[in-house]
Amino acid sequence: MMAALRQQRLIERLPPVRGRIAENVPLGPMTWFRVGGPAEVLFRPADADDLAAFLAAKPADIPVTVIGVASNLLVRDGGIQGVVVRLGKGFADIAVVGESVQTGAGALDSNVALACQQAGVAGLEFLSGIPGTVGGNLRMNAGAYGTEIKDILQSAVALDARGARHELTAAEMGLGYRRCDVPADWIFVAATFRGRRGDPAEIATRMDEIRSAREASQPVRARTGGSTFANPPGHKAWALIDAAGCRGLRRGGAMVSEKHANFLINTGEASAADLEGLGEEVRRRVFEHSGVELQWEIKRVGRP
Repeated sequence: MMAALRQQRLIERLPPVRGRIAENVPLGPMTWFRVGGPAEVLFRPADADDLAAFLAAKPADIPVTVIGVASNLLVRDGGIQGVVVRLGKGFADIAVVGESVQTGAGALDSNVALACQQAGVAGLEFLSGIPGTVGGNLRMNAGAYGTEIKDILQSAVALDARGARHELTAAEMGLGYRRCDVPADWIFVAATFRGRRGDPAEIATRMDEIRSAREASQPVRARTGGSTFANPPGHKAWALIDAAGCRGLRRGGAMVSEKHANFLINTGEASAADLEGLGEEVRRRVFEHSGVELQWEIKRVGRP
């Protein structure tokens, strides 16, 4: 029986969907690092109902990995087994009603910030400095420039591994620094945030300041994946990396950014193994120098 299942193509074991589904799809071009192997199967759900039906009918032994715009993701060179779910247009809606902001999990942070600015809703400007999507923000309680998702989140909607829908308040999600206690196999599909009334011109000025600060301090034009390591309690990761002599360190086509030491860069020919290996070397050197063990903030998925 098991041998027969192994011989059967994965895509043949999956339920019908309304969205798009394909096998052996290269993931590297979808990631900000531009590295990584293929998805065994890539599923782009039409909407949350399509995804829920798929999860309910899918054989339980088939693993699922969720990605958004893959701005903080390193896909290993062997690719990802099972089904990769990519949340796209069907999850990108943004509606600003009064001071409430309702979004799909696939909505780009920059688009949420812009919609709020145009509607005169303040408090979400920091999203213009995060190059990701709402779903990724929820999963890691993303933050920048003094504000975190937990500071503005009212509630979120997630689907569990069998497709059942759960509405969660921010307090129920156990959000902390780069942490969310919602089960790892639940998939966020929507969120509601709370802002405050503000002047559109003043909000735009604040967003411009954030963008300028980001461009001045981060390698935003490079093939990178955002902050590599979380800040340890009482420390800045970049300062620890700098002090350990890792700024500009290279492995293959991977390099520690000269501009911001907590960013890894694909200089053009890096493999995922180069990037992950360089990150581990940075962790080793920092621990040797300061006794502090850095924890990855970038999510690493797939097979070597």
